[in-house]
Amino acid sequence: MTLPGQTANDQINGLSVDVEDWFQVGAFEKVIDRSDWNSCATRVERNCNEILQLFADAGVKGTFFTLGWVAQRHPSLMRRIVQDGHEIASHGWDHERVFRLGREAFAADIAKARKVIEDTSGAAVTGYRAPSFSIDARTPWAFEVLAEQGYAYSSSVAPIAHDHYGWREAPRFAFKPIAGSDLVEIPVTTARFAGRRLAAGGGGFFRVLPYGFSRWAIRQVNREDERPAVFYFHPWEIDPGQPRVANASMRSRLRHYTNLGVMADKLGRLIGDFRWGRMDELAAREAGRTVAPPPALAA
Repeated sequence: MTLPGQTANDQINGLSVDVEDWFQVGAFEKVIDRSDWNSCATRVERNCNEILQLFADAGVKGTFFTLGWVAQRHPSLMRRIVQDGHEIASHGWDHERVFRLGREAFAADIAKARKVIEDTSGAAVTGYRAPSFSIDARTPWAFEVLAEQGYAYSSSVAPIAHDHYGWREAPRFAFKPIAGSDLVEIPVTTARFAGRRLAAGGGGFFRVLPYGFSRWAIRQVNREDERPAVFYFHPWEIDPGQPRVANASMRSRLRHYTNLGVMADKLGRLIGDFRWGRMDELAAREAGRTVAPPPALAA
């Protein structure tokens, strides 16, 4: 529902950046080992500075879900994000997917990342996004760990079926995954068409598909569902000059490199066509109108 005096066009959507470098993405995890990361040319600070300028020019604020690995090596970037009025949040330590960690390793991962992000940025971290949206039906215990560590919200679920991630049975909108806890999960946006859910929250889908699809999807969520959309992208997606990984599969290269040169202009258009804000503020607003959790959590 919309708030009193508010129209569907006034919905403030969640704008988020998953801060990781070009060599840390899931598409290249089989060809670039973590032990080689320190020898790769980092471009994340350059790209984030460009994003910060884009946001400043448009007068919008967003959330930067940051790897602890990146925060440790780029403390000045962490400080600038906070000084510019954006939220700093956690993306885990080094982009390891939750279902590969197990409960104890996951707890250690997010605690380590949070400490470094808070120490370098000077700001409290209350939000978390799992690498590759890897909280799913296999890892419901991850919500318990997040609640135990005092997180206010997560944005770690993609309520679709996908070859890399997805929790098809999860709700499309905010839900509380743990009974008696204030922790809120804010899934990434999907649209509805012909009885199917379509990924519409950003990333590669935004780069590859025509802009009109994203505009239609967000309008559907804002007007028909009367809920805010959650949009995400990565710093490397605005960087056509990044190194090419020749030994990755053709499928991975197509996913990663398609339309990098048009991404910044598309982002500018999207930011201008809708209203945007930080994820912590969106989570606070959505906390009072959550839907039922998925069956795996409700049992």
